[in-house]
Amino acid sequence: MGKKLVIVESPAKAKTIGKILGSNFVVKSSVGHIRDLPERTLGVDIEHGFAPKYVFSKGKAKVITELKKAAKSCDEIYLAPDPDREGEAIAWHLQESLADAAKGKPFHRVQYNEITPRAVRAAFDQPGEIDMHRVDAQQARRVLDRIVGYMVSPMLWRRLKKGLSAGRVQSVALRLVSERERQIQAFKIEEYWVMGANVRREKQPVDPFAIKLVKVDGEKPSIGSESAAKALLSDLEGCSLK
Repeated sequence: MGKKLVIVESPAKAKTIGKILGSNFVVKSSVGHIRDLPERTLGVDIEHGFAPKYVFSKGKAKVITELKKAAKSCDEIYLAPDPDREGEAIAWHLQESLADAAKGKPFHRVQYNEITPRAVRAAFDQPGEIDMHRVDAQQARRVLDRIVGYMVSPMLWRRLKKGLSAGRVQSVALRLVSERERQIQAFKIEEYWVMGANVRREKQPVDPFAIKLVKVDGEKPSIGSESAAKALLSDLEGCSLK
């Protein structure tokens, strides 16, 4: 039986899972992400569907070399990063990066929510495939981070101080708050009056209650001055209500 390569995120987790799976499995760690957008350029093709341009992460050359070597010597590759959006993206980047070295060997995606012998073995008994919906979600978040960071952060450096970073969520929230504040500042104060009366029935029960003026000559009342309010009061003076 040929060896099977398992790739997890952390070195500590690799040791634990290696003990659970036994000698038929070679367990390696990617030490987090192995690919990302370049540090010194935008790395996103805005003119062609916002396609990201990935490069190997800084300091990962040795890790990538070891993983490619292991992929060549094993018959199957099991991708076992964390069961979340970032983990799914790491699994996809690993598969993309090791495909040439694997030369057609099968890739499997395994997920588990606890590192116990029972959970780990059950995950490897029923491996699945990479969920590209999760991968796309992570890529969208990363691309948005990069676009906002590269295009908005320089404005902060010019106006406030160097080293500040604009976030994709905070920037939009600040825009909404700013627009609302402009609306508040542009608001023009207009005087208005609300008319009503305290009344009671002529028969029991005669407890007083409040009513509100809702229409004048069939129209919603618009009382914008004290003189208009007094004119309405004068019209109501001495009237009986039904």
